[in-house]
Amino acid sequence: MKSSHTSSSMDYRETLFFVAKCLTLNSEKLNLEIVRNEIASENIDWDAVVKLSTNHFVFSALYCNLKKSNLIHFLPKDLIGFMQDVTKLNRDRNLEILEQVRELNELLLQNNITPVFLKGVGYLLQDTYSDIAERMIADIDFIVSKKDYAKAILVIKNSGYSKVHQNKIHSPSFKHYPRLQKKGCIAAVEIHKELLIEKFSDEFNYDIIHHNILNINGFKVLSYADQLTLSILGNQINDDGFYFKNLTLKSAYDVYLMSKKTNAKNALQKFDKLKYPLNSFLASCYQAFNNINSLTYESSKNIDKYLKYFNLYLVDHKKRKKDFKRIEMKLSLIRKKDLMMKMIFDKEYRIWFLQNLKNK
Repeated sequence: MKSSHTSSSMDYRETLFFVAKCLTLNSEKLNLEIVRNEIASENIDWDAVVKLSTNHFVFSALYCNLKKSNLIHFLPKDLIGFMQDVTKLNRDRNLEILEQVRELNELLLQNNITPVFLKGVGYLLQDTYSDIAERMIADIDFIVSKKDYAKAILVIKNSGYSKVHQNKIHSPSFKHYPRLQKKGCIAAVEIHKELLIEKFSDEFNYDIIHHNILNINGFKVLSYADQLTLSILGNQINDDGFYFKNLTLKSAYDVYLMSKKTNAKNALQKFDKLKYPLNSFLASCYQAFNNINSLTYESSKNIDKYLKYFNLYLVDHKKRKKDFKRIEMKLSLIRKKDLMMKMIFDKEYRIWFLQNLKNK
């Protein structure tokens, strides 16, 4: 799908930063000018752009931003058609998801349970995007209080939902119940009782966020500051981004949009052990989106070191591959040790382990 006018390829870093700037076209005049000149130069490797934006789940967002800023006509015609088709499919899917969310919200409220919708669904409910087709959504995530957690699972199951993997013996989950699905519904559902893995849950959990939740047309979502925080920590902590020093544009784009609604730097001040992972992601966003004021971060020697490796991994693939393998091994050993400790001290984990052993 590369343009016939392309005269040079783009490396990963160039492609990442180009796509990131494209996601800000409708708010950042400097980035609009830069991107317009880059496209007009006919040196964009559209194959690389499609691959990266697809892998980062921002392909539809890229199209919507290019279209709204009147730059779409510069793209190869076959690419425009492909982007239109994918974006329409995602828009239709999201409309179905929103209908499913309405049904779930009504069902839970009727049973005196208040769901707080998280991540992509929360963003859709409050019209974060200029076009709902921008956001790729896998599951419908919501959190409830611990006292309502078991009841919420029962209510959802009684309404026709069942586990996605029926025959799998799921390990006891600290964060959420195993994904549930219902025939005729487009998205799976994750019922959360926690936002983060156990190590960091004391700094960001339901008891902390529920005081500031927003009511959007009868739906509850996190405050803007907490949405920004969760978008970062979903990448940095739950998905190990902090250890690998990588940046997922789907999360970064959400953070950028939230930074227009709340002061990002101030939102992170209340944290202690999470402050470093939070600020390091904000710092990498600041670079990727081309030094946007709303993404200003709190600088430190640790952040400078983080950015050094963040930028190094974008250009040195051998170094990245070597280090990532070492980091994966280290994380795997830590998790195996944690699991062993849980099986010693937690009856629920012992039962799960023995059931798995029996099945095998």
